Amino acid sequence: MEKFFKLSAHGTDVKTELMAGLTTFMTMAYVLAVQPSAIVGFGPDPYITDVNGVVISKQAILIMCALVSGAITLLMGLYANFPFALSTGMGTNFLLGAMIQSGSMSFGSAMAIILISGVIFVLLSVFGIRDLIVRMIPKNIKVAISACIGFFIAYLGFKNTGIGTYADGISMGDFTQPAVLLAILGLVIIAVLTAFKVKGAILYGIVIITVLGIPFGVTTLPDHVFEVPSFDTVSNVCFNFDFKGLLSGSTLVLIFVAFFGDFFSTLGTVLGVAGKAGMLDKDGNLPGIQKPFLVDAIGTCVGSFTGNTTITTFVESSAGVEAGGRTGLTAVVTSVLFFLATFFSPLFVIIPNAATGPALIFVGFLMISGIAQVDFSNFTEAFGPFVMIMFGTFCGSIATGIAAGILGHVLIKVLTGKAKEIHMGMYVLCIPLIAYFIFG
Repeated sequence: MEKFFKLSAHGTDVKTELMAGLTTFMTMAYVLAVQPSAIVGFGPDPYITDVNGVVISKQAILIMCALVSGAITLLMGLYANFPFALSTGMGTNFLLGAMIQSGSMSFGSAMAIILISGVIFVLLSVFGIRDLIVRMIPKNIKVAISACIGFFIAYLGFKNTGIGTYADGISMGDFTQPAVLLAILGLVIIAVLTAFKVKGAILYGIVIITVLGIPFGVTTLPDHVFEVPSFDTVSNVCFNFDFKGLLSGSTLVLIFVAFFGDFFSTLGTVLGVAGKAGMLDKDGNLPGIQKPFLVDAIGTCVGSFTGNTTITTFVESSAGVEAGGRTGLTAVVTSVLFFLATFFSPLFVIIPNAATGPALIFVGFLMISGIAQVDFSNFTEAFGPFVMIMFGTFCGSIATGIAAGILGHVLIKVLTGKAKEIHMGMYVLCIPLIAYFIFG
């Protein structure tokens, strides 16, 4: 493992990587509970019959989500040697899931949209266009991405735990609720352990709050821990493509939304997490970035064949990086746990938001430090990052934040007579970014 992953060269060891992989998985395990409900619905029904009469079950979605997440994360670890984990991204799954549930789209049509967007990803990655886009983005925007993600995932932590509420404006949550109190306790535990430089502080915080949540009814114990996965209904979601259902005016918009959202979400996550791990060069670029991009693109294509919405690099990978993960071994550990989750899914899905939320808040705090690299003495350099962070946080979307930040940066440069400082490719990039806000 030392030779293959180059552990010493990255300043890490096997024990640290194991802990980091476990931490990443613990913060991502919620996807196994959320993804089936996003597609089938959050009600008690275990399945849904789509407009074509095909039965789509939550169990089938969970099994394939776990297997594909494990497989693509394994590819990331062995091929790219980065500590990034992948699974079904939040956003496209809810958008397409809502259309499937309403009967306005078949499950096969949704998978066809994902396949097409995935193929576009692969082509951009193979021909290096994706890497070119990354390199032409100015340094101040790239270093601010980490801070943007930090604010965003801290927002997710506040929202998921109930510490803050956002349904009718921003307000304080109900601090009489056990879940909220446990979440705050979890944040304190992680902070104190980190102050004492305890490795794996985030993981310990998650485990402790999960256990403490049992007597308070926050953590619901499963009827059984081990469960052999049933593949009876998996055939309904695998290789299910309905290209005839794409003959509508909204198809191109949906493909664009799926593609663009994943592109900038992955861009932001990869650069942000890599920045936290100290992997970026002096210009804010990530050497070898084409490998994680290609893995992400392949993941989306494979996901469409197996009933999964867009596969993307998860921002929760930052939790593993904070725990010390620096190589693909972290990703390999996470992938193994995803494979095991198909047999121990009842155990993994009991982790409550009160346990994972504090981890997200704390990692958010740690990632905000990237904003210190922005040159605030130059307003035209600081305006784009400011717009990015505000849009990313208050619009609840990393992709929206990055798109707004780039547009804001280009706009302020042009209006202040500094248009020549902008790479020509940035002007071309602004066209689909504007279209994103119009149609997305």
